[in-house]
Amino acid sequence: MNYQKEVVLLSLESSRWSELQHAYGQASDIPGLLKQLAEVPDSSDDKEPWFSLWSSLAHQGDVYTASFAAVPHVVKVLASSPLKAEFTYFQFPAWVEICRKKNGISVPEDIAPSYFNALSRLPALVAAASAREWDETFLACALSAIAASKGQVAVAEAAQELSPKVAEEFMQWFFQR
Repeated sequence: MNYQKEVVLLSLESSRWSELQHAYGQASDIPGLLKQLAEVPDSSDDKEPWFSLWSSLAHQGDVYTASFAAVPHVVKVLASSPLKAEFTYFQFPAWVEICRKKNGISVPEDIAPSYFNALSRLPALVAAASAREWDETFLACALSAIAASKGQVAVAEAAQELSPKVAEEFMQWFFQR
């Protein structure tokens, strides 16, 4: 199966980025950060470019017009290497969608097709990543990505908090209620 199906993305060279916003103002710096994702870099321990992408595009539960333009680029990188990509490549698009829905934010009309197309690709990319080892964080983010892609943002958000301990506590609560 081809997981690299091209999505129409906002070009990283487009002047439109300077019209888009992120937490700190104009998003003209975002294309440079997205270009750094091409080699599917490690995202652990606040490493770049992920630290700057998160702080600019998903700042304290807020998302911005540039967030929606960035998601298709993140998903494209994920599709290029689903076995190498870490949990963050699933977590980021899911979190953007969770925040979008919770805050009632509209996706700009010119970006909406690529944004929603990218989200729709997440379940197949989770399946493509199934051959790799998953720790509890990867599992939680993969589940969240599937739920977010299907519009189930409450489940997506809960999944991001899910660990074996939390699941066990939830099941105890569930059967005792």
